[in-house]
Amino acid sequence: MRRGIRLLWALLVLMVIPAAAQARRAPSSRTAAVQRVGRAASARTVALEFPLAVNEHGLARFAASVSTPGSSQYGRYASIPWLVRHFGASSTTRRRALGWLRDHGASQVRIDRTGLFADATMHVGRAERLFGASLIRFHADATSSSGGYDFVAPATRARVPRALHGAVTGVIGLDTQSLSNMGPVRASPAARRQARRTAAQARLTRALTPVPSSGYSVRSGSPLGCSQAVAGPGFTPNQYLDAYGYQPLQAAGLAGQGERVALIEIDGFRASDVHAFGACYGLATPQIDAFRVRVPHLLAPGGEATLDLELLDAAAPGLKEIDVYESQATASDVLRALTDALATRGHKPDVISASLGTCEADVRAAIGTAGMQTIEQTLQLAAATGTSVLAASGDTGSTGCLSSKGAPLDTLGVDFPASSPWVTGVGGTNLTLSAANTMADPATNQVVWNDEPTLAGAGGGGNSLFPRPSYQNGAQTSSRRQVPDVSMLADPLPGYEIYCTATTDCISSTQPNPWIAFGGTSAATPLLAGGIALVDEDLRLHGQENVGFVNPLLYATARSTTAATTLSDVISGSNDISAQLFGRALGCCTARTGYDEASGLGSVNLAGLDAVARARVAKQVVVGLTLPAQPRPAAAGHLLATVSCTTECLMGAYAQIQIGNSKKPLTAYSTAYELITKHQHTVEIPLNGTQQTAITTALAHHERVVATIHGAIIDLSGEIVRQTAGKTLTITG
Repeated sequence: MRRGIRLLWALLVLMVIPAAAQARRAPSSRTAAVQRVGRAASARTVALEFPLAVNEHGLARFAASVSTPGSSQYGRYASIPWLVRHFGASSTTRRRALGWLRDHGASQVRIDRTGLFADATMHVGRAERLFGASLIRFHADATSSSGGYDFVAPATRARVPRALHGAVTGVIGLDTQSLSNMGPVRASPAARRQARRTAAQARLTRALTPVPSSGYSVRSGSPLGCSQAVAGPGFTPNQYLDAYGYQPLQAAGLAGQGERVALIEIDGFRASDVHAFGACYGLATPQIDAFRVRVPHLLAPGGEATLDLELLDAAAPGLKEIDVYESQATASDVLRALTDALATRGHKPDVISASLGTCEADVRAAIGTAGMQTIEQTLQLAAATGTSVLAASGDTGSTGCLSSKGAPLDTLGVDFPASSPWVTGVGGTNLTLSAANTMADPATNQVVWNDEPTLAGAGGGGNSLFPRPSYQNGAQTSSRRQVPDVSMLADPLPGYEIYCTATTDCISSTQPNPWIAFGGTSAATPLLAGGIALVDEDLRLHGQENVGFVNPLLYATARSTTAATTLSDVISGSNDISAQLFGRALGCCTARTGYDEASGLGSVNLAGLDAVARARVAKQVVVGLTLPAQPRPAAAGHLLATVSCTTECLMGAYAQIQIGNSKKPLTAYSTAYELITKHQHTVEIPLNGTQQTAITTALAHHERVVATIHGAIIDLSGEIVRQTAGKTLTITG
């Protein structure tokens, strides 16, 4: 970094089967019968992404170094522009890709905000000729929850033209099939009847076991809330917040203030539902902003987005904002939603929660190896910026891959993106609570979610496309990445009691009551995301960085003396649901002491995680400002500011100069200066000729001239990373 870099300041700017695949769910196009219709119409358009050649190894190393406790770079996060400048595609690579696409008839050509790929829209006929793959039109039949629809998919693997070799690594978007099943997990009527029978039997025999038979349990503990919610079967917020250690943080005044969480969704929501949920339980409701991702209008309300928002509201009701990125359920659209969430200016999230997941093999078939690598790089960018990313591990147990009819396949499989080494995969359990809403013995009061009769259970396993990440060394012996990392309540019986008026998913002519108990690992995911936002808030209040990518900290904690207060091992149950289907068990996965593929490291106690993070997460680089004496700055042609940093930084200062009653202040910037051995330096903020003249003229007319000066830490792109409060200087000559 060089001292003379001019500040380019801009003030204050900068898969998918929802894992809530329900025990009784309305099938989507993914579970509908699919028929081949013929060749795709040449005039049809497809939105494509072209992964660019980047410094993937450098990015991965940087992301690991800032995410690993004990690293000298732990917590030294960077901005997206800085990361793109250092590890993204070169300007030559970008020009080659953009020029070739424009020259060959593509429209809407641009480089993505993350700098990882080029976007373009193209007619099917042209795409077939350029990429050597015939596109076939298919039709997915209508289901009870949605109409039929057409999609296209390549008959053969697409190839990158020779002219793009070395610049572009693949083509994403030629397969437009929806990979998603809509709807949160809801227990079937038969399961609810069985739960009532089990409870009645237990009352007669006085033998209610501390570990429920997963899927056939009634609510334990002491619910609170409005009468309509308490009358339902599901756990209420006071119960799961007590059980998982949220209450000590909330009692200390932490509610997510100042934090932003992004949700990746493939259905919409009604804000009135979230407000009704909050009103019932005495919760504030954060500001919610919805963003369209390649859809002409916001999506129809559904159970999944509603569930995610309400559990996030329960965990962190004081969030600065919840940003909901709504897209269609194709692999390329969800990739776009993820990158938009990460790189939308002014909306950088502290946590991203994705209640999404698709069998790894299906994702790779849809977007190819290059597409998988691009998603991995996007997730590495998130880690490198200090953003936590959580994803649901799935709801079909260890059989994570489904047939075209929606039935689990007779093979082990895990869901992506939870299986990514850069994501915290969240699995599922059921639990029994005391009257005080605690788990007297977390090891025996939790069980892996497994509703085998209804073919639903917590996703998890080790049959992954990815090698074992270093943070899992010692936790397991497989050479592959294993999921989940941790687990929280997911069983729909009792489930979480929420308020939802979305038709089909929630209410219908036979089910008019909007108070419904839902579950799924997609419910566990936003609950934990809200907890991490609370931890981030506490860290920020104590001058520390975000927890960021939390897996290395979680696994390090599991090996430490603080494990017992942070992680509650789950040692009961299995997520193997195959016996009902295939007449035999697939053999994975059973809970045991320590890490296992059924429940990961166990459930998280948020108060314990907060204490660990406070002890281990790096301090923020703090910027300070003092103003030296400067009696005649207008005559000198510059203002002075002494800027300090608590450690090495690239810093500068800027001034906003108010002349009289003028509505628009003048803004002046310093050059950048790198502090290495010194901890402070006095910089000049030059005044150009126009500014000097305006100030001199105003003073001659006895107008008041006041400069408000800020010190700032910046990155090489000129983006403000952190700044001081303004200090005023009255200019007199």
